[in-house]
Amino acid sequence: MKRVLLFLFCLALGGMAQAEEALKISVFSTVLAEMAERIGGEEAKVTSHIPVGADPHEFEPKPSDLKAVSGANLIFLSAKHLEGYVGKLREATGGKVRVVEVGAALPSLWTRPEAGNKAEDPHWWHSIDNVQRAVRVVREALIEARPEKRMIFVQNAEVYTAELGTLKSWARTKMAELPRDKRKLVTSHDALQYLAIDYGFTIYPVSGLSASEQPSSKAVSDLLKVIREQKVKAVFAEDTANPKVLQQITAETGAVLGGQLWVDGLGTGEAATYSGMFRHNLSTIVDALK
Repeated sequence: MKRVLLFLFCLALGGMAQAEEALKISVFSTVLAEMAERIGGEEAKVTSHIPVGADPHEFEPKPSDLKAVSGANLIFLSAKHLEGYVGKLREATGGKVRVVEVGAALPSLWTRPEAGNKAEDPHWWHSIDNVQRAVRVVREALIEARPEKRMIFVQNAEVYTAELGTLKSWARTKMAELPRDKRKLVTSHDALQYLAIDYGFTIYPVSGLSASEQPSSKAVSDLLKVIREQKVKAVFAEDTANPKVLQQITAETGAVLGGQLWVDGLGTGEAATYSGMFRHNLSTIVDALK
């Protein structure tokens, strides 16, 4: 009888330990990594696979990344075709780990690169509205994985969403400093469409959706003409882009380099959080153009 009771006691302890084990979450986006950490809190152990400053368009998971995802409970992706290695992740998990493509639940913008093919813009996080929608997607995925922790995830999501609301109010006030006829944005690549829609910018990108795309001589020539005609005051470098073309543009048009933007994810220093990244980008743009 004592042995039976001891066995049941050990079994109960094992069950409690298993129930209390934090969710193992693999994330392939610095923005979503912060989101998963904030919403999951102490109930989540988040592994962010893309380093700060890395180009997510060019990233490829290493064997160590694939090993980590094979032991995860959840995988979060930006999606909208940003990650070309989804098949590798599913293969590594044997299809046993839920892969959440957060961007699939968010509205899309489209662009037409030089090749003439319509492409989905994956940089949805430059719209605060989209980030608030993404919070709901992440929250529901966590609840589905650990329904007994629902109230924790809901409360954490509410706090994060409120912070995003404060950020949105700040952004409206900051944008009021910039007249609408000066909202002309020249960037290294076409990554700020969602920001442009929200705040009335016209964007003139040097290259397409990826910073690694090389613009043709004609594209650069056409852009130089536009900058002169539109009297664009400043152009902006990006954290993952080669600045040489922008240096040529400033030399030939008289526009100045307005500063560096973090467009492919979170940055360092003041831009190490989503709120900090957004404030840095918008302040840099408005202060240089006004």
